[in-house]
Amino acid sequence: MSPTTGKIARFTVHDVRFPTNVTGDGTDAMNKECDYSAAMIVVETDTGVKGHGMTFTIGRGNDIVCYAIEQVAQRVVGMDAEAIFADMGKFYDFLVADPQHRWLGPEKGVIQLATAAVSNALWDMYAKTRGKPLWKLIVDFSPEEFVRSTCFRYITDAISPAEALELLRAKEGGKAEREADVRARGYPAYTTSVGWLGYDDEKVERLTKEALAQGFNHFKLKVGADVADDLRRGRLIRRIIDDPANMPPGRVVDPKTVEGKNAGPTGCVLMVDANQVWDVPQAVEYMKQLRPISPWFIEEPTAPDDAVGHAAIRKALKPHGIGVATGEHAHNRMTFKQLLQLDAIDVCQIDSCRVGGIQEILAILLMSAKFGVPVCPHAGGVGLCEYVIHLSLIDYICVSGSMERNVLEFVDHLHEHFLYPVSINKDGRYNVPMDPKGGYSIEMFEKSMSDYAFPNGNYWVATAKGEPFAGAPQAH
Repeated sequence: MSPTTGKIARFTVHDVRFPTNVTGDGTDAMNKECDYSAAMIVVETDTGVKGHGMTFTIGRGNDIVCYAIEQVAQRVVGMDAEAIFADMGKFYDFLVADPQHRWLGPEKGVIQLATAAVSNALWDMYAKTRGKPLWKLIVDFSPEEFVRSTCFRYITDAISPAEALELLRAKEGGKAEREADVRARGYPAYTTSVGWLGYDDEKVERLTKEALAQGFNHFKLKVGADVADDLRRGRLIRRIIDDPANMPPGRVVDPKTVEGKNAGPTGCVLMVDANQVWDVPQAVEYMKQLRPISPWFIEEPTAPDDAVGHAAIRKALKPHGIGVATGEHAHNRMTFKQLLQLDAIDVCQIDSCRVGGIQEILAILLMSAKFGVPVCPHAGGVGLCEYVIHLSLIDYICVSGSMERNVLEFVDHLHEHFLYPVSINKDGRYNVPMDPKGGYSIEMFEKSMSDYAFPNGNYWVATAKGEPFAGAPQAH
């Protein structure tokens, strides 16, 4: 225990926006204009202990989320931090129990994004007070502590606390070995940085070759605006990643990591992402036309709430060897429950900010393990890579016990704004965060928060005046 943690005394909320639209980063068939943004909260106790949290948006509306964070966070002021840490599952129930907030949308929408930011800040504080990165804090939980930190309300027809406890106990014996393994090798990653819709062919080719040299063997392409253009761009990437001449010397791909993923002759895998742009029949017909580029899966083929639609798409595409992935915009554990119960997804994509925090993430990991669906988190935005490596480590070490079918998204931008940024090793894998002061890895430099505060930060003021700003993000 840390008796000096104190009571929650104050918090500050920050609207931080980065001009990624300038370089075309983040562009896809649905979102053609993106300024990657963080609705940040810093929670502080009366003894000076701080916790940092955020939720992710793509620009306009970030101020709305910031206001919602203020409303949710007011409820935790005065609470004893150690009492919160003693039962994080109970704390989540408290966060989502305000009846007037729930009326705006029970555990979904803007209120859920705000809940995630506040919950994540308290988890960050919890980990920092224990001198551990967040993943290690939870990995060191007993199965009973893990279950107590999980939200089971509304999902006990999919997995009960007793079933979860049995699952975790079965994996308990191999935890130390798996932790040592992933520390040594890193966690497998895939890159989206090559395939944004706003990139021209020259940039796609250059970035794909650079990613190969970095050790990546999984690549994701944004699709859905024009099928002929998608085929052309997909074939461009395929020509590069399927050519042995482009492989780094000595490169060997473990066949277990690419089995069943439509890997090419070099063992490289291509995935595609439509970002919800299609209706159900349109998704099926469009993806049939993309068969020549042999994608492992189509991500977000239709509306994220449509579990039945995803099930229909998966059934129609299965004979063509194309899987279905979703979860980036699934805003609570109940949506994931339905996707899993309906056999609607081949890949579960959790998001660290869309659902209400770690308590829900643990529930989704447990359900995915029970249903035998690999978890490949979404990490396409500012801060998300820093967040989700912790979640994948928890999944591998405590829950699923496997990282053979799993890959974690990586995008190569904006990491320089964080005190504890992620990094990729020579084999295209995430290095394991080890700093005992790092918590949930989401603490941002004060200068970055100041420079990119909207609308009065240095960058946005300079831009409004038509003046250059030296710290603006550079094109990749």
